[in-house]
Amino acid sequence: MKIKEKRINENKIGEKKINEEKTKNNKIKKADFILLIAILFIGGIFCLFNMMKKPGKRVVIEIDGREVDSFYLNEDSEGLEKTYKSYDDKGENTILIKDGKVSCIEADCPDKICVKHKAIDKAGESIICLPHRFVVEVKDE
Repeated sequence: MKIKEKRINENKIGEKKINEEKTKNNKIKKADFILLIAILFIGGIFCLFNMMKKPGKRVVIEIDGREVDSFYLNEDSEGLEKTYKSYDDKGENTILIKDGKVSCIEADCPDKICVKHKAIDKAGESIICLPHRFVVEVKDE
């Protein structure tokens, strides 16, 4: 009987030690907290940087890496719509420049990611259609 009681007591003591170790490992350490603050700080700086971008002045259209057209964003507030064919005649993209923004409003590519993209107006932003090798980029020149 004494041996069984002794084993039960030893098991309880062992379980307590294991539970204490688990709770120690689950606590947020000081280094974890500092890492979290650093990530949030860097994310905040990135967001501020993107919000402070200057509005672009010119839109450049490239097909297959060659510049084919260029417009000024403030050129036509009523809306300028233009369709471009890829060099291999396998696809078309239609852009719309209106209210100082440019968007791709129509494309016959299979995924239509370029059409789903929001209108762009800040320098450095771009809309890209990979199947047609079609790039719309806003520049600050």
